[in-house]
Amino acid sequence: LLDAFPEFADLRTEPARMRILVKHALTMTMGTEWNEDLPYTDPQNGERQMEAAADRYRFVLDRPLVAAPGERRNYNGGATAVIAKLVSRGTGRPLLDFAQERLFAPLGITDVEWFTDRKGELKAASGLRLRPRDLAKIGQLVLQRGRWGEQEVIPGRWLQEATTAQAQTDRFRRYGYQWWLGGSPFGDAEMPWVAGFGLGGQRLFIVPELELVVVVTAGNYNNPE
Repeated sequence: LLDAFPEFADLRTEPARMRILVKHALTMTMGTEWNEDLPYTDPQNGERQMEAAADRYRFVLDRPLVAAPGERRNYNGGATAVIAKLVSRGTGRPLLDFAQERLFAPLGITDVEWFTDRKGELKAASGLRLRPRDLAKIGQLVLQRGRWGEQEVIPGRWLQEATTAQAQTDRFRRYGYQWWLGGSPFGDAEMPWVAGFGLGGQRLFIVPELELVVVVTAGNYNNPE
């Protein structure tokens, strides 16, 4: 991962840190210290600290190592911020411009709000706002393995890998590349689902076997229940 951030050459002196891969950021298994279990009103919350840092990417990549990369998953909005920066650098374009051209426009999504930080960079870990029907379109795109009409918006092979379990989060849930995975009882079997979870009760569920997409929005923020 650090190969993509040559400006932080001083971080490359730690052999264990050099073993952090892009895949570990995608699966939130970087092995670095991060705590988003605290309320987002708490200044010790990892995402709050990232947003307050002089350089968010250095802050994320310089966190103390507490486990071997890939050993265990820990929810980390900083990992999402780093992935977003890789996309922007790889395309040579601002993230929102790229997302509008390659994702939102093909799906007919025009009503988008994406918050930025004080430097004008998108808050990739938490700042996107969509109408429920437009979030459902993204779920439908996943259900259709990346195709929208006659167009392949996202390569199907990538979605297959991204929605395959890469890490165990708890007894019931697993994690792919930025997607939650699990199963719910359905008759005598377990019905697998893919999901995106957002703070406050935002939910996107895709249930492939039922060809079902469910979107829930809510405002139940900062309530652990």
